[in-house]
Amino acid sequence: MIKILFKYCVVGGFNTALHWISFAVVYHFLHGTQAVSNLVGFCIAVTFSFFANAKWTFNAEQTTLRYFMYVGFMGCLALAFGFMADKMQFNPLITLIGFTITSLVIGFLYSNFVVFRKKV
Repeated sequence: MIKILFKYCVVGGFNTALHWISFAVVYHFLHGTQAVSNLVGFCIAVTFSFFANAKWTFNAEQTTLRYFMYVGFMGCLALAFGFMADKMQFNPLITLIGFTITSLVIGFLYSNFVVFRKKV
């Protein structure tokens, strides 16, 4: 389990960079809200994350169903977090840090026990 968590965190590092850069572009240059910026950043990063985690972290088959399960669940989390940030008027950096931590923990649990679980 520690090896899988380590791999998930490595992929998460790259995923986070993609997410943060995308968020910054949409928020600062395209003047999107935090909700939209977080969702766009998520969508770009989650596609990388899904394929990297399926192949390298979990050694699992990359199916359309798994992709949509992962993207759908994590997308709802990203959008909800962004809406909350907008309503509470969080600084965008707080939004990014908070979502990064939240999605790392919840995303690992969801990936390990639902999306990429090994069938017994």
